[in-house]
Amino acid sequence: MSRILPHSTDAEKAVLGALMQFSNSMRDAMDQGLQPTDFFVENHARIFEAMLDLYNANQVVDIRTVTTKLEDKRLLNGLGGPEYLFDLTEHAVSSSNVKYHIDLIQDKAHQRRLYETARKIVEEAADPEADLDDLLSDSEKALLDVTRNRKTTDFRQGAEVADSVYNHVRELSVRKTAITGLVTGFKEFDKITNGLQKGDLIILAARPAVGKTAFALNLGLQSCKRNDATVALFSLEMPAEQLMTRMLSCESRVSNNVLKTGRLSEDDWSKLNQGTNTLKACKMYIDDSSTIKVNEIFAKCRKLKADKGLDLVIIDYLQLISGRGRATDNRQVEVAEISRSLKQLAREVDCPVIALSQLSRSVEQRNDKTPMLSDLRESGSIEQDADIVIFLDRADYYNHGKKAEKSEGSNEPTSSEDFVPARVIFAKHRNGAIGELVLGMTKSLSRFDNMDWE
Repeated sequence: MSRILPHSTDAEKAVLGALMQFSNSMRDAMDQGLQPTDFFVENHARIFEAMLDLYNANQVVDIRTVTTKLEDKRLLNGLGGPEYLFDLTEHAVSSSNVKYHIDLIQDKAHQRRLYETARKIVEEAADPEADLDDLLSDSEKALLDVTRNRKTTDFRQGAEVADSVYNHVRELSVRKTAITGLVTGFKEFDKITNGLQKGDLIILAARPAVGKTAFALNLGLQSCKRNDATVALFSLEMPAEQLMTRMLSCESRVSNNVLKTGRLSEDDWSKLNQGTNTLKACKMYIDDSSTIKVNEIFAKCRKLKADKGLDLVIIDYLQLISGRGRATDNRQVEVAEISRSLKQLAREVDCPVIALSQLSRSVEQRNDKTPMLSDLRESGSIEQDADIVIFLDRADYYNHGKKAEKSEGSNEPTSSEDFVPARVIFAKHRNGAIGELVLGMTKSLSRFDNMDWE
């Protein structure tokens, strides 16, 4: 037994009649984003297409012009002739009801789209060879698309947008700070970025063992502490316990090696207890799946955002993410798809996404070891999709440059081999300036600090 999909033929007739009877009704239809696909009756969709042709050509839309247009397209007789168009005008009650009937037509259209999406999901779920992860992600995205696309054709008036920007600037003037995103506590970093911004894809790249994971953890930890932010951390390379050991070392200032051996002094235990309590208060969620597909990251972020909120996503690291795995794709194509998806993720969950990335060996073959955008491994599309590309560089990694000494009176470790300067290089910044800054890295603590230790 075939199912009759949701529709309202009377509402469709009322709207089409009103569009031919009342001169301002067509503008209302355009303002509300009415489309031919919103009509259930195929003949009504063809009639509305003719009206759209007239409107877009700056011609009057009335029963005469619509009749002529349908005659020119050789559709009039198949749609019921002039008599049917005249009958439609009889259904037009008043111009004041047009908006209500358009809303009704669109609501029914969205119900039909939801039904068709659900039917497609059922069909795909019945395929015994379907990949479950792909099926779940595609189904979730399809359902979200139906709801997200409601009234997406609406324009925002320039005056409305101008007011919004003006009011935002007024709010900033009252706050007396240029930081509009997540505060990291790294003063020069925050000055360049104005804080980690919603919707930004940030690529943090370096050669292995330079400290990109440690720096990303510092960014996540500071975001939690200073903004009460909810952070999702995807670690494909390191188990959750190792990550937490690093963060505990960073926060408590007890050496990683001491934590690994368990040989803590009374002072170390006191600092560790305090650091543990701080971390327990942070809203940090860790996924340490060693293999994960990009659609799984989407699904987990959507769920976390719905359940707990979500302010920052960190992924360690991009090249370890699995794509769709189509046999025709080479790795560069797959990485390109992943980087595009991560940008979409940042937009969809409306928060910054920091994705760590490896650099190619070419940087080691140059006299000047400063990383360049061309050193990004496996895909130039990473550079294209990213809003910000940050390189981390340490002079001691290549044994070029001098080691930093601690200033007198500092509470930092005394070993100049343990404390080193780290360059944070902004190689691309879509919405701001490029440049670089220097932070102090204490390697035994996986900790980064401002160089003045404030």
